[in-house]
Parts: sequence; structure tokens; C-alpha cells
Amino acid sequence: MILQAVVTKYIPTNAYFYIDDTTKHGFLIDPGAQADKLKQIAEEKGFVIEKILLTHGHFDHIGAVSELQKAWNAEVCMHENGKDYAENPAWNLSIQTGQGIVLENVTYLPDNAMITLDANPEHKLQLIAVPGHTSDGCTYYSEKDGVAFVGDSVFYESYGRTDMPGGDEETLLKNIAQRIMCLPESTILLPGHDDRTSVEHERKMPWYAGRI
Repeated sequence: MILQAVVTKYIPTNAYFYIDDTTKHGFLIDPGAQADKLKQIAEEKGFVIEKILLTHGHFDHIGAVSELQKAWNAEVCMHENGKDYAENPAWNLSIQTGQGIVLENVTYLPDNAMITLDANPEHKLQLIAVPGHTSDGCTYYSEKDGVAFVGDSVFYESYGRTDMPGGDEETLLKNIAQRIMCLPESTILLPGHDDRTSVEHERKMPWYAGRI
């Protein structure tokens, strides 16, 4: 089961519950704000969140992490390049909002790490490194369900900005081509903002076909 929850404090961001239908255990991806809203959804649906997964370390994707981590005793995971973003409010941009977000007790994972549920190891996601929007950017891919949680790397008919710490346009476009667009055409892409798309659709778009 995939449940999208739009959370807003400064920027509307898509948080995703990726839940095993049998056990109701699962992952929460990119809880950017509104911890109370996300806790209420989990409680009402009977979800048990084992791990919080971050596609990258910008403030609008990590804003509710610390509160939820404490409430659920959930493991927080991100790509191994994420330490600068987790620990430095200038890099995660929260300093611009006056928050100064710092994450603690983060598990840093390598490219291609398989993240599994304790309750059901068959419910899993593959971490695929996609730097370029940030140096720690990654996608979480489920081959079984044909979905990829792509954060801010790819949007509907567009791609992420690269003018912030750790960003680089050439790097992002190269990694989108090599790490996301090589997935099966039917793969649904679930971005950090706005509407879902697919590998098949984005391969046809001028931003991709005309530049890669």
C-alpha cells in the first residue's frame, strides 16, 4: 500500500507511507512537516512505521523527522553522503527559515542498499544514489510494486533544481539517465512535490530526450 500525504509548513511536500498490506508495518518517506498529521494517519490506519527514509536532506523533506523518530522509535535512513545535510542547517537550508534543523542518530546507507522490514523482509526498497539536486540525493525503488520514490530528482515533465549546496545540473541529468530512466518503462515515479509520473512518460519529454 502506498499512501501519499501532502504536508506543508513552507513548501507543500509529498510524504509517502509505503506499507506492507499483510503486517501493516512499513516505511515513511520524506516527512517534511506536520508530524501530528502524519502520526494521526498512522494511528487511524494502524500503521507501524519501522523506518523513516529520506530521499535527500533539504528542510522541506526532513522537518518532522526528529519528532516522529522519537514518537515511533523509528530508524532514520538516508544516503551516506547525507551527513552534511543532516547536521548542517546551512546545507539543509533550514537556516533560511529560522529553524536550524539538525538530525541525530541517522543510519547512513551506501548505494544499492536493500532496506527491509523486520516484520516482513519481502517488503523492501532499494536505495539508488541519484546525486545532482543534492550530493546525497537518492531514489527508493520497489521492483515488486514497480514504483520509485524519486524525491526532487524528477518531477512531472521536469527535473530538480541544482543551484543549492551540493547541486550540479550535469551530474543530476547524467544520474537521472543512468539510475532512473533505465528502470522499466512502466515504473511509476513518485516525486517530492506535485504529481506522479512514469519512466515511459518522462523519456518522451523535451527536457530529457533533448538533453541526454
